[in-house]
Amino acid sequence: MRIFSVFPTNASSVSFAVAAVTILLTVFTLDVYGGIANTASPSSVRQWGPWSHCVFVAPTTPRRLRPHTPLRAGGGFGGGSTPRRKSGGGKIKASRKKKGKGEGKSESASPYVKSETDALLQANELASASSPIGRAVEEARASAAASGSEVDEFYEFMPALIQAKYAHVPSEELTRVAGFFRHAVDPDGMPLEDDIIRDAMRPHQEIHAYMPGLGKRIPFLHTGKVQLTAVLEENYDTILAEYGALLKDEGVRNRFQSVTSMNYEAGWKTLVLFYNGHRIPDFPYHLCPITTKLLETVPLAGRIAGFNRQNPQTGIPLHSDGNNMWLTCQMGVKVPKGEKAWIRVGHETRHWKEGSCLLYDTTFEHETFNESQDEERVVLHIDFFNTVAMTKIEIEIMQYIYAMREEYLKAEGQIKAGVL
Repeated sequence: MRIFSVFPTNASSVSFAVAAVTILLTVFTLDVYGGIANTASPSSVRQWGPWSHCVFVAPTTPRRLRPHTPLRAGGGFGGGSTPRRKSGGGKIKASRKKKGKGEGKSESASPYVKSETDALLQANELASASSPIGRAVEEARASAAASGSEVDEFYEFMPALIQAKYAHVPSEELTRVAGFFRHAVDPDGMPLEDDIIRDAMRPHQEIHAYMPGLGKRIPFLHTGKVQLTAVLEENYDTILAEYGALLKDEGVRNRFQSVTSMNYEAGWKTLVLFYNGHRIPDFPYHLCPITTKLLETVPLAGRIAGFNRQNPQTGIPLHSDGNNMWLTCQMGVKVPKGEKAWIRVGHETRHWKEGSCLLYDTTFEHETFNESQDEERVVLHIDFFNTVAMTKIEIEIMQYIYAMREEYLKAEGQIKAGVL
């Protein structure tokens, strides 16, 4: 696998190729010559193409690419980050050895040697090609080629980047991540598991981001499965007060918006606190410090975390979200009296209650409605990686993949970073 050969020759793609190689050089060179490898990666990104639900602004005439496969909305890891490798207290310090008489300059760090770095890059390529992820990508490429399908260029160089950053992770811990790549590169060549295909409430044709082996799923999970639900409920009064403080700010009131590609114009708006796992530039977090801190305790996924409002006599149409690596938590903040606001997930229908959480799987078809004539429904909405079924390292690697995907699409001119 050769890194440069997978990029088109336009300027934006070449710029990303350079960036990708720079990452490899940074990981290897700093690690070998006294620096810090495995530095923290961006907290998350959204899914685009296959990473749908993208709401970045697209150029009017984007470069035509194959629809990008799995991950339709971003993925982010709340407050998590890649552990730093210790190196003298975290900072590179110059030698403080005193000079003796007749001595020249003190000994300095080893100089950069291109041949040595090239050798490290080559060794990394060889290691990545034989890794579970590298083999999965190559097998999927061969399968896609045999069927005449195009391969999204993004997946060509990711095995080498992951190998450089996560070389310490045992191969057996990468098996399900490799399965994700196998499906991402060639969805038709890797059938979904039977529990998805046979469940009429989980539209398997809409699965765009898939990790195998996560176990049997149910529409609503017991809220005790994740600590987040208990913490939110314990802090309900504070969250309600902070929501009220946000509403008093005129600038914040203008931030409510529809954030998906679906037609949510009929009364469904969101005040986004986290977008693609990232904080929002210039958002007044000082008005909601506790809510913010609580949201950062979980690995936020690539969609949104924030306050959702639904007007009286409106609802979200039936749909599914197609990413089996995410869960959604919603806590009632302001709910109409008399169980007028409900959500159906799969065969089950539940009603929101103020100060109580619901935890559900959006790969099941779901819809909502607010039957009240005059009261809006407000919930605190959090999309996060499935900490019940996925390991910490799997979530961390997926976070890194989403982050790199975001940078790749920026280089390709498919999205523009910026405010919502």
